[in-house]
Amino acid sequence: MTASLLNSSVFLFTLTLYFSVSLATLSSILDVTPGSEDFISCIESNSNNFTSDSQLIFTPVNASFLPIWQVAVQNTRFLKPSTPKPSVIVTPMNETLIQTALYCAKKHGYEVRIRSGGHDFEALSYTADVPFVMIDFTNMRSIDVDVANSIVWVQAGATLGELYYAISQKTDTLFFPGGICPTVGVGGYIGGGGYGNLLRKYGLAADNALDVRFMDVNGNILNRKKMGGNLFWAIRGGGASSFGIVLAWKLRLVPVPEKVTVFLLNKTLEEGVTKIFYKYQYLAPTFDRNLHIRTQVFSEYIGNSTKKTIRILFEGIYQGPSDALLLYLDERFPELGVTKEICEEMTSVRSTLVFWGLPSSTPIEILTNRSAITKLKFKGKSDYVRTPIPIKGLRKIWSKVMENDGSGLLMINPFGGRMNDYSETAIPYPHRVGVLLQVFKSVYFDGQTSDTTPTSLSRLAWLQSLEELLTPYVSKHPREAYFNYNDLELGVGNANYEEASVWGERYWKRDNFKKLIRIKAKVDPHNFFRHPQSIPVFSSPLSSFN
Repeated sequence: MTASLLNSSVFLFTLTLYFSVSLATLSSILDVTPGSEDFISCIESNSNNFTSDSQLIFTPVNASFLPIWQVAVQNTRFLKPSTPKPSVIVTPMNETLIQTALYCAKKHGYEVRIRSGGHDFEALSYTADVPFVMIDFTNMRSIDVDVANSIVWVQAGATLGELYYAISQKTDTLFFPGGICPTVGVGGYIGGGGYGNLLRKYGLAADNALDVRFMDVNGNILNRKKMGGNLFWAIRGGGASSFGIVLAWKLRLVPVPEKVTVFLLNKTLEEGVTKIFYKYQYLAPTFDRNLHIRTQVFSEYIGNSTKKTIRILFEGIYQGPSDALLLYLDERFPELGVTKEICEEMTSVRSTLVFWGLPSSTPIEILTNRSAITKLKFKGKSDYVRTPIPIKGLRKIWSKVMENDGSGLLMINPFGGRMNDYSETAIPYPHRVGVLLQVFKSVYFDGQTSDTTPTSLSRLAWLQSLEELLTPYVSKHPREAYFNYNDLELGVGNANYEEASVWGERYWKRDNFKKLIRIKAKVDPHNFFRHPQSIPVFSSPLSSFN
């Protein structure tokens, strides 16, 4: 944009917001063409209340623009001047403004990015290398809990923490089977599948999505019945933002006991953790569905020495009293050594706090305080394990983890249980029968000014070397990955199926990916809703590709 156009933009936007001068008149006076002015003018021309709507629209000349963009950048490695930012941010309070923004973005050649919580691993919901409008759902986060019918309607901008808090204000015996990070936005989370501590008993979050309010590329608002089974299938695990805009989800609430039991237990190499973890791989996916035990693998120094060890944190949650849990583990997994002293009974909503690393006594209101939850600066990747890793393999992995400078983490969730009841084509999320463990691998850039410092680059190289080391021990053909943990290093090519399959089949497998492509071609044939790893549209029919 030229200096003259920037000056025109500043002048135009200032007069619009503060002096209510007509943008159409200003455009004729200033002969403004490119830039965000065309979009703003379009909004004004099509708005029933532009005075109100204008307070919800921000361009880079507005002092609130950068803070609004930054506040939900949950992966802080993207908080840098070089990160591409929107031409316009729209923060709607109603569906009408979304329809208008969609119309104007299409008319004036902007792409659209949709942000609910901002937890996109690769910042795809709030960055782009082309001019784009970001629709930020921060003002649309109402939650309507219906205890009598065990359902809840949740707008796309609500977070999981806000959802859990709202449920807890009505009941302690119903919950939603979602994840444990409080600031994850509901809209995008369910669109990618969504897993959590109840997946072994109730499946994914997307398995418990009953209906939706959804805006298609033409601005039509659809529900499950109006959109048809194929599109409703696609948006529950296939990445809803490839197909349109989720406005709200209708979700099933599932029964839980008034108190669940939580325990945290650390084991090190010196305490025989390798053999314990080896057995864990076999047992955890076969446990009673009421029991879920997550593990986190760290390296650390032994005391004040220069010798390192591996520490594995076993984090368990049991849908029942501690006495029943202890009897069960004494029979099935006595080697773990869970005792009454480390068990704590609490409500389901408080268990979320503990799994996020907070004391169980923390006021649950923190779940609604987005700024109170620490943001992270990281790079993450995912894998799935279908065959137990042998002792020799585990020792290789431990050695690799100990090469890290303390910035690396493995987080492992067992599958099985309810997950085995679904076919891999039930929804687009295919990682079902036969999956033993899901592995999240990450490095953090704490203490670094960016992800490009020598130390950061060394950490990224370590993560890549871990990826290579794990190759023999994780799923194959394809090597599966979780779409909500999107990773542009898997590939971004989409000129044809051969290119797109490199990354698409890893997220969804071949049959699901091809079905998603066929649905995309019908509902968004001109590929308006797109980003580097969105479902592609090809110039030739999919049938021409093998």
